[in-house]
Amino acid sequence: MRAMVRWARADFRRHRGEALFLVLSTVGIVVSLLLATALFAYATNPWQRVFSQSEGAHVWIRTSASADPRPLAAIDGVTGVSGPYPTESVTLTTHGARASAELRGTTAMPSVGRPLLTAGTWLRATQPDGVVVESGLARALLAGPGDTLDLPGTGRTLTVLGVAESAEPGYSPGERPGAVWALPSAVATPDGQITGLRLRNPGATDYTVQRAVTVLGAGAVDEVTTWQQARTRAQGDNRLLGQVLGLFGLAALVAACFALHGAISTRVRGHLHNISVLKTIGFTPSLVVGAFVLQHLVYALLGATGAALLVTALGDRAPGRLGEAIALWQGLPHSATGLLAVVAGTVVFIGATTALAAWRAGRVPAVPSPRYAAQPGASLSGAARFALGRGLTPALVLGVHRVAARWARSLATSARLALPLLLIVVAMSAWTTIDRLHDHPEQAGRPAALVAHADGLGDAEVRTVLGSDPRVTAVYPGVEMSALVPGQTATIALRGVGTREDPYPFAVAEGRAPRGSHEAVAGQGLFDLLHVRVGDWVRMTVGARPQVLHLVGRSIEPENAGRVVSTSLDNLRADDSGLRPSVYGLRLGADAEPAAVAAHLAGLAGGRLDVYTAANPVAGLSPLREVIAGLIAVLALIGLVELLTSVGAGVREGARDVLVLKAIGLTPRQITASATVATLSTSVAALLAALVCGLPLARWLIDAQGRSTGLGSGLAHLPPAGMLVVFGVTAVAGAAALATLSAAREVRRYRADAVR
Repeated sequence: MRAMVRWARADFRRHRGEALFLVLSTVGIVVSLLLATALFAYATNPWQRVFSQSEGAHVWIRTSASADPRPLAAIDGVTGVSGPYPTESVTLTTHGARASAELRGTTAMPSVGRPLLTAGTWLRATQPDGVVVESGLARALLAGPGDTLDLPGTGRTLTVLGVAESAEPGYSPGERPGAVWALPSAVATPDGQITGLRLRNPGATDYTVQRAVTVLGAGAVDEVTTWQQARTRAQGDNRLLGQVLGLFGLAALVAACFALHGAISTRVRGHLHNISVLKTIGFTPSLVVGAFVLQHLVYALLGATGAALLVTALGDRAPGRLGEAIALWQGLPHSATGLLAVVAGTVVFIGATTALAAWRAGRVPAVPSPRYAAQPGASLSGAARFALGRGLTPALVLGVHRVAARWARSLATSARLALPLLLIVVAMSAWTTIDRLHDHPEQAGRPAALVAHADGLGDAEVRTVLGSDPRVTAVYPGVEMSALVPGQTATIALRGVGTREDPYPFAVAEGRAPRGSHEAVAGQGLFDLLHVRVGDWVRMTVGARPQVLHLVGRSIEPENAGRVVSTSLDNLRADDSGLRPSVYGLRLGADAEPAAVAAHLAGLAGGRLDVYTAANPVAGLSPLREVIAGLIAVLALIGLVELLTSVGAGVREGARDVLVLKAIGLTPRQITASATVATLSTSVAALLAALVCGLPLARWLIDAQGRSTGLGSGLAHLPPAGMLVVFGVTAVAGAAALATLSAAREVRRYRADAVR
C-alpha cells in the first residue's frame, strides 16, 4: 500500500495541472447534477405536498348554473366529491392592483380539495363578507388577512379572512381567475358551478370525464381540469430547467470519463518501461492498477465533496430560482440521501472508468515485448519523404506524418476532444435560443406586448380607448372559450383572434396561417392530444354547438400546454353572430414601455379596463444562461485535460527521435513546431466534427424539449456565424498555444535526459 501511494504521489507531482483540471471539472459536473436534483424537487414537491395534504380532487368540472351535478357522485370510481359550489366571476381591486377572480360559495371546509390555510382563519358565519383567497391571487393583489377587496361597478366589498394554498391551477393574469372561497350569501349573482371528483384510480381520469359529460350533457359542461394539467402548470419551467441541467451534467460526466480514460491509457503507454520495472521488483498487477485507481478516486472525491459543500453552503443565497430550489430541497427529509447518491454515483462512475483504463497497466509484462516496446510510425512513409523532397516545411510534414502513422490513436484523440466541443456547441445553441426568444417573444407565440380585458365596456369604446395612445401600433380583438374534444375526455381552449382585414400574426412553425373560412392553427399539445396532423379536420363541441375546423398549420402556442385551437374571430362569428370580443392583444412600438402604456390605458378607461403585460414564455429560463456559462467553462476544462494528455503523449513518444531530428538539421523550434502541427491536426478535426454533428444535434434537442412541453418544434436558433468563428478560432488558438508551450518544455527536458 505504501509503494502504491508513493507511486500515485510521484505521478501527481508530474501532472499537477491535469489533476487540477480534473478536480475542477468534477466540481462543475457534480454542481450541475445537484442543481438538477434540486430543481426537480422544487418542481414536483410543492404541488404534490398540497395535493396530498388537501385530499385534492383529480377532476374539476365547471358547469352552467342550471345543471345538476349531484349524479356525478354515483359515477363508478369516484370516492369523494367536493361541491358543487355556486360560482361568480368578478374583478377585485385593492392597493392599486386589479385581478379577475371566481367566488365560490361554501358553508364549511370541504373534505375533498380543501384549501390549506397559510395565514388567517377560515370563513365565519358572523362575518358574511369575509373570504379566503388563493395564495397566487393574494400575491397578485398584495392582499392579506384584514385587507378589503373592492368589486368595481357593484359597490360591494369583501374582507380577507385568510390566505390558502390549493392544488388546483392557480391564478394567472389573463388566463385563469384566482379562487376565492366565500359564504353562499356573498355569491350575489351565480353564473356557474364547480364540482371536484376524487378518484380511486387517478389513471382513469379520461374515462371519468367521459362519463361525467355523458351524465350531465355536453351543453352543461363549460370546462374540465384534471390533476395532470394542474401538476404540469404548477411545475412550470422548473422541471424543464432540471431536465436541461441534468442532461448537460450527465453529458459532461461522460465527456470527463472519456478524457480520463484517454489520459490513463496514454500514461500507461508512456510508462511501459517503468511499469515493467515495478513488476520486476515485486509489484503485482493489482497494485499497479490500484495506484491509478486510487489516484483518480482521490481527485473525484475531492471534486465531488467540494461541489457538495459549495451547494450546501450556497443554499438560498444562490441567485433567483436556484436559491429557492436549493433551500426547498435542503428542507426535504431525503435531501441528504439524494446529495450522497449524486456524489457517490459520480465517484463510482469515474472509478469504474479509471479501473477500465488502468486494467491495461496490469497486463504489462515484467519484460517489455516488442509489441509494447516498438514505436509506431518510427520510419517515414513514402508520401512524407516525397513531401520533404519537394521542399515542404519539415515541421509540417513530420507533424502530419505523426498523426497519419498513428491514425487509430489520433482518431480516438479527436473523438474524445470532439465530445466536449460538441457539448459546447449545444450549450451555445441553447443560450442563443433563449436570448432570441427573450428579445423577440413574437417568435414564441407572444406577438402582443399587452393584453386588455373589457369590464363593462363595449367593443367600440374599448377600441376608442386603445387607439388613443399612439404607442399602440395594432389591436387584435379576440375571444376564448372552452371546447370538448372528440370523445369528450378533456377540454381545450378555442380562441378566435384577429379579423380577415387585420389578421393575427401567428407564429406558424408548420403549414400556413389561417386565411379562409373554417381554417385554424393549433399548438403542438392539441396535435398530440387528438393524434392529428396539419391538414386534418377536427370536430369539437362548444357548449351544445359543434364546431368543425380545418387545421392548416401548427403554431407556437405557450398557453395551456399547447392545447389551443386558434382561428379568426370572423370564423366564430359566422356560427354565433352575437359573439363579442372579450380580450384584446396590443402590439407596441419599438421604444414603448409596456408597463407605462398599461397604466396609461387603464387610467383612460376609468378602471373599467384591465391592461397587463403579457408574460414572456421563456422568462422562466433566464437562470439557465448563467448555468450554461458555468457548464461551458467545465467543458473547456475537460477539453484542456484531453489536450494536455495528447500533447504530453506525443512529445514523450517522440523523445527518442529528438537527437536524431537535431542530427539531421532540425532546430528545437522546428521539433516543437512538428508537435504543434500534430496537435492542431487532431484539434481541427475534432472542431469540424463538433460543428458538423453539434449543430443538428442542438436543433433536435431543443425541438424535442419544445415538443415535450407542448410548444412544439421550430423554436431552435443556432449560434450566429460570428460566434461560431470566435469559438473555433479560440479553440484552435488555445490548442496551438498549449501544444507549443508543452512541447517546448518537454523537448528541452528530453534533450537533457538523452544527453545524460
